[in-house]
Amino acid sequence: MELKLDRLTKQFGAAIAVDRVSAAFSPGVYGLLGANGAGKTTLMRMICDVLKPTSGSVIWNGGPIERLGADYRALLGYLPQDFGYYPDFTALDFMLYLSSLKGIDGRMAKRRSMDLLDMVGLADVCKRKIRTYSGGMKQRLGIAQAVINDPKVLVLDEPTAGLDPKERVRFRNIISSFAQDKIVILSTHIVSDVEYIADEILMMRAGSIVMTGTVAQIVADIRGTVWECGVTPQEASAMAASMNVGNLHYDRGGMAVVRLVSDTRPHPRARLVEPTLEDVYLHLFSEQSGDASGERGAYHG
Repeated sequence: MELKLDRLTKQFGAAIAVDRVSAAFSPGVYGLLGANGAGKTTLMRMICDVLKPTSGSVIWNGGPIERLGADYRALLGYLPQDFGYYPDFTALDFMLYLSSLKGIDGRMAKRRSMDLLDMVGLADVCKRKIRTYSGGMKQRLGIAQAVINDPKVLVLDEPTAGLDPKERVRFRNIISSFAQDKIVILSTHIVSDVEYIADEILMMRAGSIVMTGTVAQIVADIRGTVWECGVTPQEASAMAASMNVGNLHYDRGGMAVVRLVSDTRPHPRARLVEPTLEDVYLHLFSEQSGDASGERGAYHG
């Protein structure tokens, strides 16, 4: 079971949203990580055959999806950014309605719907109308409907939008339980959504995949460039204005503790620390890494 992207490109007029992206996916969880506007949603929509590429191909088990047509769409599960639902349906009615559209037998549909609603924590409220649900409950219903047909490929576009921290943890556990024999592609700009559940990370910037690998591999790529140091508030302000500062907090003594990414020692008191995936994200997507070189200057305060 393999899904491949072969030089996939999408252009809107003169703007290139996705630029010759190639990748290969086998069963597992893949985190597509990038800032808003990086091209993630456009890429996801092409994978789901919702949007036709300008050039390149999405290939399933050796065959282009445009030839497979409905057979390919039948094995997909998709949760778009803007999850559509019927507000006056109950959750159970909505799941049964989608089951019918996907050709699932009535008795099996009800059993599977209840199993999934139980898994996402909605079984007790499955007969309430969806319009009475909180944002997090609606998002969990969206995850349940995306897997009603037991898809081989599950595509989730910004699935934790509106979820509180506890619900994010629940979501990650749900995805891990679904991913045993599926290709799961999860796009997000929130590092914690994928840091602990993704088998592989794909970093997307300006329509291109700029880095791929496991979390450990990607983090190792910037080892030796992440620093922490205690400085005065004035020094902290100067560093924040000119450097790639990720975290800044003040201790009770009025000193500032700064964490930042820099190729050179940013301050005489700076010490190297172990990088995290959030540091990599900062390195690639901060405003000050807008140029291709990604060069950093040292602090001379």
